[in-house]
Amino acid sequence: MRDPWPHLCAELPAVRARFKARPEDFRVEELPAYEPCGSGEHAYLELEKRGLSTHEAVIRVARALGLGPRSIGIAGLKDTQAVTRQWISIQGVDDERVAALDVAGVRILRASRHKNKLRIGHLRGNRFVLRLRDIDPGAGDQVRRILDVLARRGVPNYFGEQRFGARGDTWRIGKALLLGDHAEAVAWIAGRAGPDDSGRVLRARELFDAGDYSGAAETWPGGFRPCIRICRALAKNGGNARRALFALDRDFLRFYTSAYQSWLFNALLARRLPELERVLEGDLAWLHRNGAVFVVKDLALDEPRARAFEISASGPLFGRRMTRPLGVPGALEAEVLAAEGHAEEAFARPGPLQWQGGRRALRFPLHDCRVAEGHDEHGAFVELEFSLPPGCYATCVLREVTRTGEHGEAGTPEVDASEESTS
Repeated sequence: MRDPWPHLCAELPAVRARFKARPEDFRVEELPAYEPCGSGEHAYLELEKRGLSTHEAVIRVARALGLGPRSIGIAGLKDTQAVTRQWISIQGVDDERVAALDVAGVRILRASRHKNKLRIGHLRGNRFVLRLRDIDPGAGDQVRRILDVLARRGVPNYFGEQRFGARGDTWRIGKALLLGDHAEAVAWIAGRAGPDDSGRVLRARELFDAGDYSGAAETWPGGFRPCIRICRALAKNGGNARRALFALDRDFLRFYTSAYQSWLFNALLARRLPELERVLEGDLAWLHRNGAVFVVKDLALDEPRARAFEISASGPLFGRRMTRPLGVPGALEAEVLAAEGHAEEAFARPGPLQWQGGRRALRFPLHDCRVAEGHDEHGAFVELEFSLPPGCYATCVLREVTRTGEHGEAGTPEVDASEESTS
């Protein structure tokens, strides 16, 4: 996916590199919010997994213990194409069964007990160790200069491929849903063949575009169940896009509405990128300590707090319950919507898909940075090490280092669309 968003470090030379060449080149360690106390009904296990999603690891552990996946708690999702460490909790299992666990792709590093189940968000953040391959000589110094800027000014908190998909078009579906244009929505989901499509997917989209919904349904690969369902529904009901669309799961459709909210957030962030580290009068400032939001009224008081990274300006996730900023920040958000051809009132329309809304920090801090150059059996590399708060993507850092949005992929990032150390 190529994205249109500007880079904070655009004036510095980009680093041409390949990352995620193998799982060992992308390591993630969860930083727990607390250590298990040693007693309680929940077994706490620190796992190391390789080449597995968190969901798959949980399913395998549950199956090995004869339990349902709901018995297992996690603090966050971790990358698939990586070697990752994270804690899980298991209710109602004794120490002997835990000690006997043997799960493919999973290694038990530590075991203890605690009184409560792990929940999403029970972590301080994540520690990343990333190796960049196929690099030019002197790339380590280039990386250090970029990370210095990010550590000082913050990392732009863009949404990326995790929200917009490999074709970068999920936001278009969300916009069509907002406007009630059901035909446009189903066309983007199952048709609109383009240069990013190939093989059976390309052929299925071409058949859809030609109006052969039955043929498209038969052509889509089995993993594309929503596309198959839409095509079958259109073939059955004579092309009624609304009926076909709402045959899909509501949570699935809300992914698209969330993608459009994310796209608009990125558009606002792009406008404010030159002064990313500043707050303006009327801003809704994000307090990094606890995620609280408040109106900036006294710049003399709040600008030093922004420079110290206590607070940052926030951006919009447009919806019914979103609080609006005042002054210039509010005008900028209104301009983003005007450029899309609608007003904020569009998000308050009644219907089966509710656009609740919220706020999100425009930047996030980069902690404990280290850059080293080395060589192993796979060749030369530059190794980046840093920590991020919960909910922040390492790919936002790599995007600035390698300019992936500017030149296309800098290698083979292969970021899993559903899991990238987001919590």
